[in-house]
Amino acid sequence: MKAIISHDVDHITVWEHRNDLIVPKFIVRGFIEFLLGYVSASEIKGRLESIVKNKWHNLDALMQFDQENGIHSTFFFGVSKGLGLNYEQKDALYWIRTLLTAGFDVGVHGIAFNNYNDMKDEFDLFKNLSGLKEFGIRMHYLRRDDNTFHKLNQLGYTFDTTKYVFKNPYLVGRLFEFPLHIMDSDLMSRRSRWQDQSLDQSKETTKKMIEDGFNEGLQYFTILFHDSYFSDLFMTWRQWYIWLIDYLKDNKIEFISYNEAIKELKGSDG
Repeated sequence: MKAIISHDVDHITVWEHRNDLIVPKFIVRGFIEFLLGYVSASEIKGRLESIVKNKWHNLDALMQFDQENGIHSTFFFGVSKGLGLNYEQKDALYWIRTLLTAGFDVGVHGIAFNNYNDMKDEFDLFKNLSGLKEFGIRMHYLRRDDNTFHKLNQLGYTFDTTKYVFKNPYLVGRLFEFPLHIMDSDLMSRRSRWQDQSLDQSKETTKKMIEDGFNEGLQYFTILFHDSYFSDLFMTWRQWYIWLIDYLKDNKIEFISYNEAIKELKGSDG
């Protein structure tokens, strides 16, 4: 079993959310998690300061960490707005180019999932922005319907990684569907909208899920970690990701990208 690491980019600046309720929800969430005992006073102070600093991404730090650990991760960017994803295309373009130059893969963080024309607009726009001919997608909030994957195949996406289920990759036409196995937000908030798991609890759940992956005979174990949590403002999340990478390395689980896995799968077919 090999590990595929990916990162969804949901926020870049704070003030891109000046016309929605993301900032007040962020503040309320922080104080609830503090009262529940899952975050510290210093984390709350830092979260409030981040609003003034107008920076809600940690792409630079996460890039450095992944590079130092030999992780060819994939970063998914939105090119249209919706559901709390509101950054400007120029900001997305800057980081898409930066990541590609650094040797990472990038893909679409899709908003449209059931309207073919809107989905095509996202595909064409990302293709123009990135200059890539082949790339994959993960839907924002993992939204999909019975026809989403067939439409993604028609559009020409190389792969999708939206379905949240313990399965091996499979084909939908020419589209490789890579099911998602671990998502950080689901791991940390198992019974509520707020963080309700400690670092030790998250570690034990993760170990069990990786063990289940081996038992299920998974070829690739896919992991989603949002870049916004690679920060001392979300200490449990950051410590969990650092621990996870060490745990995978200690257990001789090789890191691989979606594109590299597709090459392996195509090679095994022929």
